[in-house]
Amino acid sequence: MIKKMCPSEQELNIPAKNCYRMVVLGSSKVGKTSIVTRFLSGRFEEQYTPTVENFHRKFYSIRGEVYQLDILDTSGNHPFPAMRRLSILTGDVFILVFSLDNRDSFEEVQRLKKQITETKSCLKSKTKESFEVPLVICGNKADRDFYREVQPNEIEQLVGEDDNCCYFEVSAKKNTQLNEMFQGLFTLAKLPSEMSPNLHRKVSIQYCEILHKKSFKGKKLKEDGDSYGILAPFARRPSIHSDLMYIRAKATGGGQSKDKERCVIS
Repeated sequence: MIKKMCPSEQELNIPAKNCYRMVVLGSSKVGKTSIVTRFLSGRFEEQYTPTVENFHRKFYSIRGEVYQLDILDTSGNHPFPAMRRLSILTGDVFILVFSLDNRDSFEEVQRLKKQITETKSCLKSKTKESFEVPLVICGNKADRDFYREVQPNEIEQLVGEDDNCCYFEVSAKKNTQLNEMFQGLFTLAKLPSEMSPNLHRKVSIQYCEILHKKSFKGKKLKEDGDSYGILAPFARRPSIHSDLMYIRAKATGGGQSKDKERCVIS
């Protein structure tokens, strides 16, 4: 058995400004997990499994800098309102998903967008900081031949003149418009476009030493200017205490990730 250690976030010295959390929200059975799976692996799972909550972590090496992106795939049932509020407070970018053939799921997205705005406004008033909330709204299942329950003018009204919000009709099953959607989200958040699934080289955790700048030297495989994405295989959602520290760090713009988790592959 061979073990390869991935440097911890502290060893990588990832500043708070390079740590982001993407939160995916929406009703049950609208395709949230399918969109996340496409983002992480490019695959589509035909079998539906209800999501309680899934947490993923991805590291990037982009133009000499290291980034950490946490992905929180939430339950559509939201049995614990306090946890949903915490998810919103810790979120930096949001994806709101509804199904084009399900009006109830669209109305849930309307409520979620309002809740995100109100929750972030509350945080803004307490920290006296300016908070922008980059989010994309996804009308999923565009591949289906169905009666459309949500009309374009209703979606246009929801997006309105919000400069931090945009809309995409996607198909997780056919992988349609997903890359464009992620690029749009990262552009809104002023994050590197190379975070999008089709704009970086995906490497295994065994090669995570590329996250160190010194590893770019003398290795033909890893040239300066290339972008890499590495999925942490055993990521766990941080504790509530860690989440509160994360909110504080993002609000003050200082510090670095407090999570000392290591990535190990056997």
